[in-house]
Amino acid sequence: MKKNMKRIVAGVLAAMTALSLAACGGGPAKRGDENQTDFLIVGGMSRLSSGNDSNPVLVELAEKTGVEIEWDLMSDSLGEKVGVLIGGNQLPDAFIAVGFSQNDINEYGGDGVFIDLTEYITPEIMPNLSKILEEHPDIRAGITQADGCIYGLPSGELMGTAAIGAENDLSIYAIPEFSMINKKWLDELNLEMPTSLDELHDVLVAFRDNDMGAKEGNGAGSTIPMSTGFDQWCWGQEIFYSGFGFTNFTSDICFDLIANPDGSVKFVSATDEYRDAVTYFHDWYAEGLMDLEMFSQGTSQLISKVSQGRVGVTTWWYIEEIAGERAKDFVFLPPLKGPKGTKYENTCTVNVRSGPGVTSGNLNITSACGNPELLLKYFDQWYDPEVVMQLQYGPIGIYFSEQDENGVWQIITEEEAKAQYGKSSGELKGQYEVYGPRLILPEYYNNVFYLEDRAVVRLEDLQNFWMPYVENPVAYPNDVTFTNEELETIKRYKPDFTSQVSQYEGTWLKNGGPTDEEWNAYLKMLEDSCGMSKLLDVYQQAYNRYLGK
Repeated sequence: MKKNMKRIVAGVLAAMTALSLAACGGGPAKRGDENQTDFLIVGGMSRLSSGNDSNPVLVELAEKTGVEIEWDLMSDSLGEKVGVLIGGNQLPDAFIAVGFSQNDINEYGGDGVFIDLTEYITPEIMPNLSKILEEHPDIRAGITQADGCIYGLPSGELMGTAAIGAENDLSIYAIPEFSMINKKWLDELNLEMPTSLDELHDVLVAFRDNDMGAKEGNGAGSTIPMSTGFDQWCWGQEIFYSGFGFTNFTSDICFDLIANPDGSVKFVSATDEYRDAVTYFHDWYAEGLMDLEMFSQGTSQLISKVSQGRVGVTTWWYIEEIAGERAKDFVFLPPLKGPKGTKYENTCTVNVRSGPGVTSGNLNITSACGNPELLLKYFDQWYDPEVVMQLQYGPIGIYFSEQDENGVWQIITEEEAKAQYGKSSGELKGQYEVYGPRLILPEYYNNVFYLEDRAVVRLEDLQNFWMPYVENPVAYPNDVTFTNEELETIKRYKPDFTSQVSQYEGTWLKNGGPTDEEWNAYLKMLEDSCGMSKLLDVYQQAYNRYLGK
């Protein structure tokens, strides 16, 4: 049933004076008919999606709850439309799959555009979600804003090592870079697998001096001993910093924020270990052992170089994707100890980072909704494991073919998908995938439905090969929440801090340094111009709240 937009506007404007800017402590602001059963929801969808109206899973859920939903969804220009609706007080009952930022959530929650959902997340109204939040207090912490309100339902795909039976769950994103080495070249030169940075240096020299790339059919001088990007998500050089006691993977939280086991946080880029690392690797760059194009090349260039047989050492998410037909030539290169004769001689430490975490910007109910309780009863069904499985991938009977003897759902094979639907399994997923508050917990994998084969391989590699090098399994979470004041501090200082750290690191790798004078000036600049202490304090306070301190 379509909702008359004029009724929405009239209702919003009529109640605006009485509502003022409602704070969450006073309960949700209700407008319109509290017996409402039809809802207008505006939001995003996949370009391949055939739409929510015809999705058999959603149709069944609506019938069960006794609601009728008009879905106003789009794959393009969503942000523009949402801005017009909110700016003009033409609010739907809810926004879905918009991906509101934490700043947006704080602002719209504080202004009364989004209502606080806390009083509705109860075993009576939302039994599925209530149970999840009871069993996973970290998820509740991730969606609770600094003012104590919950303005949106949780979303996230929490794929981790628990899915393969590991006792301690670690996100599949924990170590984004897997380093790898051309074992074929090692064998041809009768070289041992390096165990330290100094040994790897000598191996790279041998790769260069013997022009191993030329022996693969490339031209003379085509060999690139080591090729990576510079501070890139899964193809940067940071994994090699493990020999200096850290790996500062680029993070959405900040450039190199690391959480310590005692709950304190720090920026690696202001430590002596960081200074020693960039000083050491400048020599590699100057010797031509590191790709001179590492600062400018893209992923397609790197993949091309590796797959052509020109590269001895690289980094990537997994070997097969970057090496192509030459994947058989490569093996994992373990993290390496620091330079001999230094305090790092026996050091080999890899830091982990958190995954995307849980967000609350993909289902937000507005103050125009007259019956939030009924709408939330409908969305509580999305938190049933078998339901979210179908919303993520596709319906049972289409994407999920059958259950095995353990009751675990099996996904359709490529051959079955093409034979039955004339599409790949990925295209089939795109057709039926539903964006919104999808929350897939670690325990769903291989208990409710099976992981994709590639995910299983990567998780096994992460757990069995890389985790032995991790001393501190704690990662700063991506789903911490900030106050408006803290967000202003981040907005003011983070861009400059990140930019300056990256710029100086690149300069030192290419040109050498830093001298004592340069290092001291750099630290002063980070403090005086980039607000390092202020940023660190913000991240620390937010983390303390997340930990319940």
